[in-house]
Parts: sequence; C-alpha cells; structure tokens
Amino acid sequence: MDKILIIDLNFTSFAEINYLPDGVMSMGALVAAVNKAGENVVPRVATMLKELTHRGRDAHGIATPHSATAAQSIENLAIKNCSSSVALGHNLSRILPRDQPQPVQSHNFTVVFEGRLFPFPELPEIEEILRKLAPNPIKNASQIIESLEGSYAFAVATSNKIVVGRDVFGTTPLYYGENNAICAVASERKALWKVGIQDAKPFPPGYLAVINAHGFSFKQIKALRRPPKETVDMETATKALQLLLLEGTRKRVSDIEEVAVAFSGGVDSSVIAVLAKSVGVNVQLISVGLEDQPEVEFAEKAAEALGLPLHLQTYTVNDLKETLAKVLWLIEEHHTVKASIAIPFFWTAETASKLGCPILFAGQGADELFGGYQKYLTEYDTSGTEAVDEAMYHDIENSFNANFQRDNQVCSFHGIELRLPYVDRDVIDFTLRLPIRLQIASTEDRLRKRVLRQVAHNLEIPTFIADKPKKAIQYTTGVTKALQRLAKEKELTLREYVKKTFSTVYRNAQ
Repeated sequence: MDKILIIDLNFTSFAEINYLPDGVMSMGALVAAVNKAGENVVPRVATMLKELTHRGRDAHGIATPHSATAAQSIENLAIKNCSSSVALGHNLSRILPRDQPQPVQSHNFTVVFEGRLFPFPELPEIEEILRKLAPNPIKNASQIIESLEGSYAFAVATSNKIVVGRDVFGTTPLYYGENNAICAVASERKALWKVGIQDAKPFPPGYLAVINAHGFSFKQIKALRRPPKETVDMETATKALQLLLLEGTRKRVSDIEEVAVAFSGGVDSSVIAVLAKSVGVNVQLISVGLEDQPEVEFAEKAAEALGLPLHLQTYTVNDLKETLAKVLWLIEEHHTVKASIAIPFFWTAETASKLGCPILFAGQGADELFGGYQKYLTEYDTSGTEAVDEAMYHDIENSFNANFQRDNQVCSFHGIELRLPYVDRDVIDFTLRLPIRLQIASTEDRLRKRVLRQVAHNLEIPTFIADKPKKAIQYTTGVTKALQRLAKEKELTLREYVKKTFSTVYRNAQ
C-alpha cells in the first residue's frame, strides 16, 4: 500500500501514515491562504487554525506545497522554518478511530479534504482524492465535485496557487474572503475575521475557486438542477422514495455500528430512525427541551411506540441564557430564528457527545423537499402550485446558508459529525420530479409532506407519529417563548436581545 509522508518535527507517531483498508478521512477545520505580495503566509494560517481549535482538538497540521508538519498540540506546530506564500491547515476531530491528521503531501502538491464520501469508496478516501487529483491537481480538481457524492470541502496547494472546492449541496461549511494582504478560506468566518478579513462570505456549493496573488476565480462545476416533473401516482412514488431513503441511510451508516438521531417524535426523524434500525445499526434517540414542555411527553410516547431507546434531556432558563451566548459565538450571526433552532441542536449534540455516539442523524432537508412549512400552503393559496414549486426549490438550493452551516458549526463544537439522510443526491433528484399534489394535497392541507407520510405508514410507523402536524423545533422545545421572556425582562425585543448578546460575546472574544 502507498504511503504519504508528512514532514513532522513534533508528532512522530504520525510521521508516516499507512492507510487502513476501509478508508481514512478526518473531520475538523480547514483553512487555506495565499499572500498577495508573495510573502510568508504560514503564520496567518497558524492564527486561523488557533481560532478554530474548537472544531478539532486531536491533531493540527500546516502544509506548504512542498512540506507538511503536524502536532498533537497547536502550540507545538513547527512553523519557524516553514515559509511559503501559499499554505493549508487542518485541525483534526477524531470522530472515528481511522481518522488521521492532515494536510497530506503527494509529489507536487498538498491537500486537505474535510468531510465524508457517500457511499464509502473501496479505496481509502484520501487515496481516492489523490487519485482524482494526480498528476495535474489544478486541472483534475473538478473531478472530485463532478463524480464524488458526499459532504465535504477541500483545498489543494501548488507552487503559487490554491484550488478550493465544495460539495454541491454545501453540507460542510466553508467561507472565503480577502483583504489587502491575503486571500483565504476557512471552515468558519471567525478564522477569517481573526486575520483581518471582515467580509467573509459563504463559499458557493458545487464551485471550484482558483486562489492566487490576484484573488479568487470561481467556476461552477456542478449545480442543483430542476428536472422536469413526472406523472406518477402516490403508490408508485411512495415505494420508490422509500427505497431511495433506505439506500441513502445505508450509505451513511455503512462505516458505523451506532447512530444518534435528533428526535422530535415527528415524521421526519421517525422515518430515518426506523430506516437506520432496519439496516442493522443501533439507534439512540435524543430529545431535548426546556422543563415542563408538553412535547417531551409526546417524544417519550413516540419512542416507546417505535421500540427505540430515548435519551431525554431537559434544561432550565438559566441553561438557556448560558447556551445562547455559546451558540451565537458558534453560528457567527445574530439571527433570532437561527439562534432559536441552534440552541436545541447544541443540546442534542452535547447529549450525543456524552453518550459517546459521535454520529448524529437529523431530518434537515425534509421540510424543503416535501413541503413541510406553513409558508408553502400560503403560497399555494395565493399563487398556485408553480409558485410553491419555485419556493421549495429555492429553499433547497439555499439550505446550505439557511441551515446546514449553522447545524454543522454547532455539532462540531461537541465533536459530533452531522449526517443528513434526506440530503442525498438520488433522494433530492427524485423528489424534485414529483408533482406538488403528492406533497401538498390542497390549499387546505394542514399536514403536507404527503408522500413522506405515506412512507411512514408503509414502514408501520404509528399514525399518531406519521400524521403529527409539523411544529418547528424552536417552539416544541419552548426556546423561543423563553427567549422572548428574557428579552422582555430587559425591556428589549427578541431581536434586540439576541443582537446585544451577540455583540457582547464577540467583544469579549477579541
């Protein structure tokens, strides 16, 4: 088996990596930068890595196009003799035993690959990436996005430039920006802010960017497409969707024996929990909320009906105040709805971490794909099915910015890897082909998500779960109402309260 050498002055246990047969990939933080004046950018890359140690604490690495170094402690990274105008960095969160430090070096380039491939390739994942890139990494980088499904971002460094890419759905976060001195990318905006790049933007999914001394040059490699609608009946659609969801779930558990599921007791989380159980992994349900919420009892009843273990955690208002500050630091914006959703997600990931279950399934994507939001019903009533279809497609396309980045950043803080069975290439392509009537039956349809609910019935999920009306997590957990009360105590609106907390958090973080 081939070996990839890492020049390592402090971390001898990983000085020579022999890749395991079932794949080697790591989760954590990716950073990369180019100095516009040709000066040494390695110290800036080290600064960005230090800002993102919460995403990866197990190992740290920096590479130039011709060398790489790694250390167990970021303070021990040997960068004094490492100089280049082009550099990459990575912080490792060892989610699975096979995860190993990065960056890695191969011949005339170095690479960081942050994420997972689905399904898992026969070759080790990093070997698959290197095989795609060689012998011309700049020319061949597009093949990764074109041919490999998964949740990932990557950066490749050559002598005077970096090539950066992101998966087509944007499920792994990545941001970019520049100032007078450098161009850079990072897994979170705070790393860019730390080196003086204030205008940090989401890196567009499905794109490659070539970064050099002149800036960024973007090229779209793969896009979410709107396929033509097909004429299909509910029975046929339901059977096909169930098979696709089963395969999408199988892809995402083939390397693990146990998975946690963010569980509300509703149809989205119940379907993926039952499918995960059916493919032979141990399923641990996690429900969270503030004390004395009625939905807590519903989750207990639903878990018992599904025959799956439930780990229920309740929190106080004081817990909420403390968590709000942490969450705002993680999601990097004072958006009230995002914060209200991120708080229960933070608690869910925290619980999964305490259980020792590092892989978390969640139902993100289901509402956009199957018409779950009340706003779609309003759109249907006022503008018709074509407008609903347009709104749903737009929300799927924008989910990376609205949902995935937030949830990944919250989970990564706890060393939890988020996997989203509904955000599957084949599931999305099939669902986009369905007529709206299979999602929303009429302008009076209070349930919506009809085809997914029928899948639940076919899986023998009890009706009280399969037909449970949608209620957003920020309301079922009691988070929004509690935040509103806290804001009122300060004589502020909720928006003002969240913004003030955000300003305090980032002022203290400087």
